[in-house]
Amino acid sequence: MTRLFLPLLRCLHEPVYARRLAVLSDLIVRELKPSDRVLDVGCGAGRLAQALLQHPGRPASLTVHGVETRPRPDCAVPVTTYDGGSLPFEARAFDVVIIADVLHHAADPKRLLEECCRVSRRLVLVKDHKAEGCLARWRLRLLDWAANAPYDVPCIYRYATLEQWRAMFAALPASVRSELASMRLYPAGWNWFFGRRLQYFAVLEVC
Repeated sequence: MTRLFLPLLRCLHEPVYARRLAVLSDLIVRELKPSDRVLDVGCGAGRLAQALLQHPGRPASLTVHGVETRPRPDCAVPVTTYDGGSLPFEARAFDVVIIADVLHHAADPKRLLEECCRVSRRLVLVKDHKAEGCLARWRLRLLDWAANAPYDVPCIYRYATLEQWRAMFAALPASVRSELASMRLYPAGWNWFFGRRLQYFAVLEVC
C-alpha cells in the first residue's frame, strides 16, 4: 500500500525540498571562501552541492565533493562511497565539511562528527533536527518518513535535543562559532508543523 503513495509523496516533497535547498545554500555560502574545497557528507543526489555551485553569492573557484553509503549514478557532483562511519580521506583534506540531515540517520553520530572534524581544515557545518516542542518526536518521525520513504532511505527515528547537540559538540576538537536553534526552513504552513524549533544549524570551527 505504501508503494502506491510514493509518487504522491515525491510530488509533495519537491516544493518543500526546493525551499530547504534555498535556505540552506544561503546559510552555507556565507561561510565559504574563494577556492574552498567542500565535502558534502551524505550528499544524496548532490542537489545541495549543486545549489551551492550555482548560488549567485558563491565564492570563486569553489569545488564540492560528495560522499555517500549508496552513491547514486545521477549524482550532480563527484561522489565517493563510505561506510557511514569512517570518511575515506586524509586529515584536513577539505576546507569545509557539510553534514546536512545525516546525523540522525547515523549509527554512531559522535564518531561521524569526529571524522568530519578530522578531514576539515576550518569548518564543519551541521544541519539536523532538534527534538523540542509539543509532540516533537512524533512530528519529526512523520517528516522523516515522508522525506525518505520515496527514496528507500532507512530511518532510525533518533533525534537529539539542544542540550544533547551541545554536549556532543563539546567532546569534539572544535568550538561552536554560531548556531540557529529555530529555522524557517520550509514553505509557509509547513514551518508551523515541521520547521522552527524542530530544525537546527550550527557552525563548528575546527581546532
